[in-house]
Amino acid sequence: MIEELEIRTGAGTFDVLAAGSPGDREVLLLHGFPQGAREWEFQLGVLGGGGCHAVAPDQRGYSPGVRPERAAEYRLEELVGDVVAIADALGWERFDLIGHDCGALVGWAVAAELPQRVRTFGAVSQPHPAALQQAMAEDEDQAQRSHHLITLRQPRTAERTLLADDCAALRRIFEWKIPEERVEEYVRRLARPGALTAALNWYRAMDSAGPIGPASVPTLYVWGTEDATIGSTAALATRKYVSGPYRFEMLEDVSHWIPEEAPEALTRLLIQHLLAHRA
Repeated sequence: MIEELEIRTGAGTFDVLAAGSPGDREVLLLHGFPQGAREWEFQLGVLGGGGCHAVAPDQRGYSPGVRPERAAEYRLEELVGDVVAIADALGWERFDLIGHDCGALVGWAVAAELPQRVRTFGAVSQPHPAALQQAMAEDEDQAQRSHHLITLRQPRTAERTLLADDCAALRRIFEWKIPEERVEEYVRRLARPGALTAALNWYRAMDSAGPIGPASVPTLYVWGTEDATIGSTAALATRKYVSGPYRFEMLEDVSHWIPEEAPEALTRLLIQHLLAHRA
């Protein structure tokens, strides 16, 4: 059973989805753009029913109660601080961390900077940032795949583009890979005043982020071979940026939207990862 809850922190109040019982194994799931905690609905149900206390927040900008106006307030250090604040509010000293897309970007930073808090890390779609940056600089294919980031960082222009024609471009981002009703839920939420700008501010604050070190915690990276934004160069290079136990899994014929496009396959890999690292 999945509950809708609120978690109060110094930054504001986060809306969260949770499953399982407090005291069970702690698992925090971070969503990507342009989604929300609901993308983890399948995983929450399975993990919550399998001995985990699984929590997925609507992150900064996606929760109305934590929606600052300035792009500078979406720096990576702020997003990392949110993860710590949520874990602290839950009373979690250590936890398993799973992230997709931008949520995985935050997860890579948390895993690198706070290994004493992170039991294991699971990255979905998003490679280690250093692997992606190198691929963007050296691999023409990856540079083309990442070209959309330029548009997303443009103030006002990105909003106008994505919201025009009843949010047609925003809908196209999902490539028709996830259920239509879920797409409509995401679009409806981001079409509310200030919501899309807040989500885009993640990209506008990226340039201020410093280098992210290697992950020393047990790490699983799951990549879909049909991912339109992440090519094989960055995906394969990610192993160079994990100093702890590492497992890389490719899902054939699966796109960027793994948690909702291939929920059973992903959840199976996540459970295997958690069971392999109990300490």
